[in-house]
Amino acid sequence: MICAADALARNWREIGETIDMKIILAAPRGFCAGVEMAIESLRLAIEAFPPPIYVYHEIVHNKFVVEHFESAGVIFVEDLSTVPHGATLLFSAHGVSPEIRQQATAQDLRAIDATCPLVTKVHLEAVRYAKQGLTIVLIGHEGHDEVIGTMGEAPEAIILVETPEDVDRLQVADPNKLAYLTQTTLSVDDANRVISRLRERFPHIQGPPKDDICYATQNRQEAVRILADEADFVLVIGSQNSSNSQRLTDIGRECSTPSQLIDGVGDIDDAWFEDVRTVLITAGASAPESLVQDVCRYLEQTFGAVIDERSIRTEEVTFPLPKQLRGSVK
Repeated sequence: MICAADALARNWREIGETIDMKIILAAPRGFCAGVEMAIESLRLAIEAFPPPIYVYHEIVHNKFVVEHFESAGVIFVEDLSTVPHGATLLFSAHGVSPEIRQQATAQDLRAIDATCPLVTKVHLEAVRYAKQGLTIVLIGHEGHDEVIGTMGEAPEAIILVETPEDVDRLQVADPNKLAYLTQTTLSVDDANRVISRLRERFPHIQGPPKDDICYATQNRQEAVRILADEADFVLVIGSQNSSNSQRLTDIGRECSTPSQLIDGVGDIDDAWFEDVRTVLITAGASAPESLVQDVCRYLEQTFGAVIDERSIRTEEVTFPLPKQLRGSVK
């Protein structure tokens, strides 16, 4: 018996002889549940509360999303001292430290928490481990908004590492009182390499009961790993400051397939596609689907591309809106 996937692959091999370019359009791609919740929260806040609406950090790490909301009057800030007393403030999907929450309270701000629940999970784990007197090794990227917020939960107890070599240099007070956590948007492979080194050096180290890397990050990475070998080129739609988008690009290259991260059509260099028959397209978890479709249309019009959509996983996760906005759904 020929399964549906085999039949589809055979059909595409036959069709491929007559087309100039094929686009393998990976699914799942683009917005995850946390990003959808954060963006919908900001949209509803604009409708529900007097302007201007302020957001601490970018609501999500995507240039087009941020520019869209700026055009609607939203003000993104990195310092709460610039936010007027009593204003409406959203915390971004990446989470904030207790210090920022306290500052918002002191300024009598109407604070709306749009933190992704999967990031909140990591925060709560950090608090729990710190209360147990454990030193916490946080695996993540220095300076990332999520890492800053997580470290703020227990700054005296958390040590940041990024690579196995960082683990080799670790000096801790008690190797038997350690725990590790991870940033939610890391490469699964990179995180596992660091975790393996931690377990080698510190056999008694504790880890979270459930993986910290979010389901959407893992699904998008898995799709690239599975599909990249069929492609001559990988295009990832997402912004340069999007950690999960960067990791998708890295994975494409690790699969020995040339890969580029682009914000949108304007970043495309036609020279990339010389002698390219098959392009894999995916998008980071904060990239709008409209940007994906713009890129597909450009390749269709410029290179005669034909789209082959390939679904690796089905996602049905949703997250509730912040409590201040649950009566505002329209």
